[in-house]
Amino acid sequence: MKRGILCALLILMALPAWAQPPTRQVSANQPSKTSQIQIEQSRDQRLAQEWGLNNEEWARYRELMDGPLGVYSPNIDPLTALGIEAPSEQEQRRYAELQVQAEALRVEKLLAYQRAYDDAWQRLYPGVQRVSLPDATPGGMSIMGSGRAAVFVKGDCARCGLLVQRLQTAGTEFDLYMVGSDEDDARIRDLAKRMQVDPARVRSGSITLNHDGGRWLSLGLPGDLPAVVHRVNGQWQRQQ
Repeated sequence: MKRGILCALLILMALPAWAQPPTRQVSANQPSKTSQIQIEQSRDQRLAQEWGLNNEEWARYRELMDGPLGVYSPNIDPLTALGIEAPSEQEQRRYAELQVQAEALRVEKLLAYQRAYDDAWQRLYPGVQRVSLPDATPGGMSIMGSGRAAVFVKGDCARCGLLVQRLQTAGTEFDLYMVGSDEDDARIRDLAKRMQVDPARVRSGSITLNHDGGRWLSLGLPGDLPAVVHRVNGQWQRQQ
């Protein structure tokens, strides 16, 4: 018996390297599964802190985005997602307050950057007028430049709907511009229904529905949508 085992070992040692069973080697630069999990956990903790959430709330947000909400609103932010699906008024109020604080900070940063942008324009192109919006929309649906707010939104944007609701509640008159409408009136009508725009205010003209027609890009303003823009001293400036 011992002689058989010894013979088998000698035969295996005599085989060429290519014939021997391969050994699995792990590169020193290849992260292990444990380290990858730790990296993901560290990333989740950092993102949760940036949104003012704890780890459990961030895990709940990730779970929501794996469900129907993530399909219908893939670009929704964590606070809006958690607020919409909050199981109680107390939690809903908490997420609303966190979002107000986050929006206030975002607007403050946008305005600071807008001032820096204005200063840079004056230094680099003194006396040159910036691109201004045309007075009428492509379909003649409304006139821009009336002194009231221009609100730029897009279809797949939960925050856009919340902004429109806040403006309506405050009684603000504004011109709503849909970015990415492809000049399709049906898309604007569908957007207005989803954002619960008051039809009576549209009929009275206190709110108008318009195709963007490239206007948002022509303004060259910083930040993502939604955006509230006013004309100040002949120039369009972002307010939110």
